[in-house]
Amino acid sequence: MSRDALIAGLRSQCGGPRDGALLRYALGNALLEAGDAAAAIEEFRHALRFDARYSAAWKLLGKACLAADDRAGAAEAWRQGIAVAQERGDKQAEKEMVVFLRRAER
Repeated sequence: MSRDALIAGLRSQCGGPRDGALLRYALGNALLEAGDAAAAIEEFRHALRFDARYSAAWKLLGKACLAADDRAGAAEAWRQGIAVAQERGDKQAEKEMVVFLRRAER
């Protein structure tokens, strides 16, 4: 399946019974990989409206912001993601976002 077909298939499910944090995360990830950081940011934010405790969405929101040259937005996403990961006991996500945040703040 091509990336365009994947994105189209995911988009076709938005607004339907399967719409939710996981669908929006998958769509955001596909868009980010396709180089559309602005659209990816919107989908990760949509995922977080469904589930603000989705630490992986915070992590990739930060990456998408960085890809869109929004260092402040990336840092803020990772700070919020670190807090969520700490709250959930998600040590791996916390460690990754701490590293990303340190790099962004240099």
